[in-house]
This record gives sequence, C-alpha cells and structure tokens, in this order.
Amino acid sequence: MATGPAHPAGGPTVIANIELIAMVSGAACVAGLVLAVVALVGTTRPPGNRPGRGGPGLRRLWQGSGTSRQERQRHQALLVGAAVAGAVAFLLTGLPVVGLLVAVAVPGTPWLFSVGRAEQRAIARIEAVGEWTRRLKDISATGQGLQQAIIGTIATAPPQIEEEVRLLAARLQAGWLARPALLAFADDIGDPVADQVVAALILHLTDRGERLGDVLGSIAGAAAAEVATRREIEAKRVQPRFAVRFLTGMTLATIAYGLVNTDYIRPYGTPTGQLVMAVLSAAFVALLVWVRAMSQPPTPTRFLPAPDPEDALA
Repeated sequence: MATGPAHPAGGPTVIANIELIAMVSGAACVAGLVLAVVALVGTTRPPGNRPGRGGPGLRRLWQGSGTSRQERQRHQALLVGAAVAGAVAFLLTGLPVVGLLVAVAVPGTPWLFSVGRAEQRAIARIEAVGEWTRRLKDISATGQGLQQAIIGTIATAPPQIEEEVRLLAARLQAGWLARPALLAFADDIGDPVADQVVAALILHLTDRGERLGDVLGSIAGAAAAEVATRREIEAKRVQPRFAVRFLTGMTLATIAYGLVNTDYIRPYGTPTGQLVMAVLSAAFVALLVWVRAMSQPPTPTRFLPAPDPEDALA
C-alpha cells in the first residue's frame, strides 16, 4: 500500500516554537544589554557631565561614569565582552534567555564582586584628609598664610587625595578666590570630613582667628575617630558580602554547566520554559542586588554647598 511522505512527529509545533524563539531572541538580547549597561553605569548622571550634542545619553552609556581614561576603557571593554559573550551563549544553546544571562553576567560579576571596595576607598580618603589636615596645621604654624600653606602641602600630600590637593593649589595660583576654590576642593573629595576641614578654613578667612591650628588638630583627631568607626562597621559587613560573592559564584557555575551540558537546560527549550527561566533569573538577580545593597553603608550627608563657577575669579 502506497503511503505519503512521513512528517516528523510534532514537526509544525517544533517549527512554530523555533520561530517564536527567533522572534523574541533579538528583543531579549537588546534588553539584556540595556540591563547590563544600567547595572554598571547607574541611572544618575555623574557630577560635571553636562548634556551636549551628539546623543549625550548614548555617549554616557558607552563611556560610563568613570572619570579616568582607564575606567572608561574598562567599561567599554565590558560592554563589548557582554555582547560577544551573550551572542556566543545564544549560538551554543539556542536559548535567548541564556544569552541574556551571560550578557548580564559579564559586567554584573565585577560589580557584585567589588562590593565593599568603594567604602574601603572612602575610608582611605578620609584617613588621607586627616593626614593632610595635620600637615596643613604644621605648615600654617610656621606663620605662612593659608594659601601658601596649602601650596606647601603639595609635595607631601597623601596619594589618595594628591590630585585634589594639586588642583586646589592650581586654582589658588590661577587667581581663584579662596572660598570657591575651597568649596570646589570639598566637592572633589565628596565627604563630610572634608567639609569640616573646608568649613574651618573658610571661617578662618572670615575672622582671621589665631587658633586655626587648634581647630585643624581637632578635625584631624575627629577624622581618625571616624576612620576607626567606619572600619569597625566595615568589619561587620563581611558576612553579607561573603553571601553576595558566594551566590554570584554559584550563579556563574550554574551558567557554565548549562553551556557545557546542554541536556541540563534542554527542558527550558520551549517558549514556556524560556518564560520560566526568565522569571526565575530575574528573581535571583533581584535577590543578589538586594543582598548587595544591604551590605553597603548609607551615603554620608554633606553640608557644604557646591561651588558657583561665577564666583571663582575676582
């Protein structure tokens, strides 16, 4: 008996599933890259970065929030690496959500593993401000004026704030008024301890008191106490930060195993499976971000205003 051509079981269904996955893969990859960029760059514009021509939003997404050339190059390398890694993962598995996860993991992993480094740098800068304050006190005690004393601290400025001290001295030598130059210095440091030092110096400019050394010595002592307190708090945040790193490592191991052993993620090959994977992945990423946020200290509140550029020059 003659029979017609045999069709593979479930052929139309498989083709429809492949077409559906192909339709959503492009949107998923684009969304993954956007999420990766937002996770790395943030949603706020860094100080001093004013919008301009030529697509400032896209330029900021590409350049990142880094202030140095190396930070911008590292950010761009992460974006390119995320796009390439996500595309390779999608080609290996055929699953767009896996490509999305890999694309997010490339910039997200350094962001998660770097938890605590910002606070450690902030503590080091506070300690440097206290050390610079003591040196400023010693130089001003020799009878030099405030501007000359600040310029005299350039050679011995701590490395953590050396650039800011040099910029302050350069502004004073360029003809800036002392008050806006000091406000700009406090804005560059961005910490309440630096605000205390600058406030004392501005008050000294106003009343020309003779006890500037005593005030600077007291602020330097308060800075040392602040460093000790923050280091004690930092030590108590070790456990939640270890949890962040552990969960991140488990996530990377799971993704790597899925790329090597495709049978492990084969049940997620249907559109329903991809939807389930996307929901579970989003919940897990949200958990990582939440745990990381818990391990971060609150941003200290400053009390000095930002400098007005119009008041800089006499």
